[in-house]
Amino acid sequence: MPSAFNAHNTNPLSQYPQAWDRASAIKLLVLDVDGVLTNGHVLFGDNGKESLKAFDIQDGLGIKLLEKIGIPTAIITGRSSEMVLARCEELGIKHVHMGVENKAIALENILQSLELKSTDCAVMGDDWPDFQMMKSAGLKVCPAQGHEAVKETAHFVTTRSGGSGAVREVCDLILKAQNRYEELLAQARA
Repeated sequence: MPSAFNAHNTNPLSQYPQAWDRASAIKLLVLDVDGVLTNGHVLFGDNGKESLKAFDIQDGLGIKLLEKIGIPTAIITGRSSEMVLARCEELGIKHVHMGVENKAIALENILQSLELKSTDCAVMGDDWPDFQMMKSAGLKVCPAQGHEAVKETAHFVTTRSGGSGAVREVCDLILKAQNRYEELLAQARA
């Protein structure tokens, strides 16, 4: 297997035996931003406003691969950021909820619009504000650097940290569990 794919092998499923079955039924991926799509650092410029966010390019490809097989991604975040909005636009993410205080309500609105149940979605969060939207998710995921309390409730904890390929790891898990990974990999190699 090429080394480009080795960095995103998922955790041994013996640690998370329920993750495979849960990932096989996922129809929507829901992500927090800071600490999940980014490393969680907030950089402020001289003007006192957030100046930069760094996103992992492989996370973006994972999101696009899920979209390719009909699994959309949604963003629910407590902060508002033009940088996040631009990244979501670039990736074609249509369900973007920023500045959200109650993430469970935002998730319910997305689920209703897509006619899905909470058990149809994977939710990835890294800290306490994410508990609300993770509570009834079919697959609860936490990145490696996430808060210990979130890891304890997760069905799957990635080996990678937020902003460093954790989202791609989840995308790969879903693709593999739904028997689509090898097909997409073969297309990429053709």
